[in-house]
Amino acid sequence: MLKGISPLISPDLLSVLARMGHGDEIILADAHFPGETFNKNVLRADGLKIADLLAAILPLFELDAYVPHPLAMMAAVPGDNLDPLVEQGYLKSIHQTNPTVASIERVERFSFYERAKNAFAVVMTGETAKYGNIILKKGVTPIP
Repeated sequence: MLKGISPLISPDLLSVLARMGHGDEIILADAHFPGETFNKNVLRADGLKIADLLAAILPLFELDAYVPHPLAMMAAVPGDNLDPLVEQGYLKSIHQTNPTVASIERVERFSFYERAKNAFAVVMTGETAKYGNIILKKGVTPIP
C-alpha cells in the first residue's frame, strides 16, 4: 500500500496508468462488457463500482485537454433507455478533480467496441449498471 494512492488502485492498474501516454485511452468497463474479446490488456477490478474507481484514478490521471471530449460512454441502442443516474454518479466523482471537464460524449455501441480494440487497456469492474462503460483519454501531466 502507498500513501496518497487509493487502495482501490491495484499495482497492475497503477502501472498501466503510469505507462499510458498522451492520447491513450483506458476503458473502465462494466461487468457485462466483453473486454477480453476486444483487447488483450485486460485488468480485473471485480467488486469495484466505476464511480469509486473514477474518484481513485482521477487525482493521478490528467484528462486530455486537446480534444472536445476526453470522456466517452456507450450510447443506448434503439429501444433501450439510459439511466441518467449512472452518468450523474460518474460526473460527481469526475468533478471532484475536474470540475470544468467537457460533457461526456455518447458513442454508438459498435464504435465503442472499435475504440476498445485500440485502447491501452480495459479494466473489468463489478459495475452492474447498464451502459456503465466509460473511456478516459489521457492528457499531458502538468509539471508543478
